[in-house]
Amino acid sequence: MQRIRLRYTKRGRLRFTSHRDFQRAFERALRRAEVPMAYSAGFTPHPKVSYANAAPTGTGSEAEYLEIALTAARDPEKLRELLDESLPDGLDITDAVEARTSGLADRLTASVWELRLEGVEHAEAERATAAFLGAESVEVQRRTKNGLRTFDTRGAVVSLEALPAPADRTADNACAILRLVVRHVTPAVRPDDVLSGLRAVADLAPPVPAAVTRLAQGLFDEESGTVTDPLAPDREAVTAAPPTAAAAADAKAPEGSA
Repeated sequence: MQRIRLRYTKRGRLRFTSHRDFQRAFERALRRAEVPMAYSAGFTPHPKVSYANAAPTGTGSEAEYLEIALTAARDPEKLRELLDESLPDGLDITDAVEARTSGLADRLTASVWELRLEGVEHAEAERATAAFLGAESVEVQRRTKNGLRTFDTRGAVVSLEALPAPADRTADNACAILRLVVRHVTPAVRPDDVLSGLRAVADLAPPVPAAVTRLAQGLFDEESGTVTDPLAPDREAVTAAPPTAAAAADAKAPEGSA
């Protein structure tokens, strides 16, 4: 059994698709691309797909990850192209690597988010981020299936900064950009929780909902303060390891053979 790890995006209007919507679209893509999927046992077999830390509905993402199990070996890049062609624009498969290590989910410990705040001045955003970072704790409330829950958002936030507005913006068309790095903790601290915290400590209330996009997720490197690529260990392992049976067969095939 071969395992392939994929990175995919949620862009444009497809940021509003739920995780279940994506699952259905992805399983249709697997069938269209004729991927030799491994299936679970039991009365209702389903393709072996493992999803890791999906972004909330309504947020865009450049860094979602999943893993699939195959019954026959395939070239990861060719498989990526076939699946990408079989998905709608906005749900794009941007990277693929053969899984040679364990624990992909364990390597998703932090995320980098971009929050676009229309109608908010850069100076106002800077003031709010300074107030948030200066607080020892910032408690917010979120309604869950078990009722209203209160938790601290400050402890999960590694960094938060207000970036300069886009060059095409004028004083009458303000837009602040926040860059947020947050650890994946329990309970999960989401970008909207941080926005609630900014409202609580600095009365920052954008006139329209923020456009939120996940830019990256992976292991947080304490020394560099960056979030690293979770697929890098698999690439390194593939480079160091001998070729797979499928790759060896391709290499021995005579030129011009199908």
